[in-house]
Amino acid sequence: MLKSIGTTLFVAALTLTSPALAAGLKIAVVAPADGPFAALGKQINDGAAFQAGDRGSEIVPVAESCDPAGGEALTKALLASGAEAAIGFLCTESLEAALPALAEGGIPAITLSVRSDILMEDALKKKWPLFRLAPSGKAEAAAITDAIVTNWRDKPLALIDDGTIHSRELVESVRNALAEIGMTPVFTDTYRPAQEQQVSLVRRLAKSGATHVFTGGDRNDTAVIARDAKAENVPITLLGGDTLNAADLDVPLENGVLAVTIPDPARSSEAAPVVAAMRAAGIEPDGYVLPAFAAVSLLEQAKDQAEKDDKAILDALSKGPYATVLGPLGFNGSHERAESSYRLMQWRNGRFVDAPDEDKVE
Repeated sequence: MLKSIGTTLFVAALTLTSPALAAGLKIAVVAPADGPFAALGKQINDGAAFQAGDRGSEIVPVAESCDPAGGEALTKALLASGAEAAIGFLCTESLEAALPALAEGGIPAITLSVRSDILMEDALKKKWPLFRLAPSGKAEAAAITDAIVTNWRDKPLALIDDGTIHSRELVESVRNALAEIGMTPVFTDTYRPAQEQQVSLVRRLAKSGATHVFTGGDRNDTAVIARDAKAENVPITLLGGDTLNAADLDVPLENGVLAVTIPDPARSSEAAPVVAAMRAAGIEPDGYVLPAFAAVSLLEQAKDQAEKDDKAILDALSKGPYATVLGPLGFNGSHERAESSYRLMQWRNGRFVDAPDEDKVE
């Protein structure tokens, strides 16, 4: 919702000269209104409302409790809203409850958060109208594997995990994918998490000859490993997953640590005008603000395409990509984002930036 006079006149002129431009649509925004996730719910509603105003789209907030017991009330509220599409859905329970009814009404749902592979498999099998901007559970392992194969194929590689379910499954998925193409790590280990130091682990890595290490651990453990490797003068390049994209705890992350993670959309060139307009309006584009903005824009463009093709919005969603603040957005046959949202990033001076070419292959 760009509030400058110039932008307003441009939009008005575009409307006059483009009769095919459809009117807005009615969108249910499913997000928590209270409780521990209320702040995230506000981000979703702020982003959706900011985009909707420019096209005359109507936003209907629908409270999400993230409690299985609230599924029936959520479904009734969605159906009573008269919405043509729904976005949001922070919680798997909400989607599971609402999707059968949305399917009956041919109402597409775009989740910004839920990554469950099982739910998407069920949705495809039962022909539920679920699409997602959040990456799938398998996407992270696939992106990490691709980064390792592309940049470290001839490097002495170590794979380590912290013993938690997520870490162990992520590292195992990467290990299996690498094995299929003949890449074998020189060292594997499970370390004890949340320790003040990891000197013994660093020394085992040095003894193994590994110079490039993928860790499935969290940010603080990775920061401890990087610090201790530096202190022990052990030259290793560390790569982590999306869990590294978090705040520092006890130990700051060392410059040069790599992560396969999702870039901050507020720093992208595509989003720059919208980010400036949001900040001018007192909205900080954190968290789900820009994804919600993009989801509404995506649906509005899909409605334009649907009316042009004389088809349903549901069909048009698969016809993209459409231009958004997140870049071009389209969905593949599995209703996942056609383009991976993960990128190889490097920690530099307090934030993750695109990994320079000279740092990708070391």
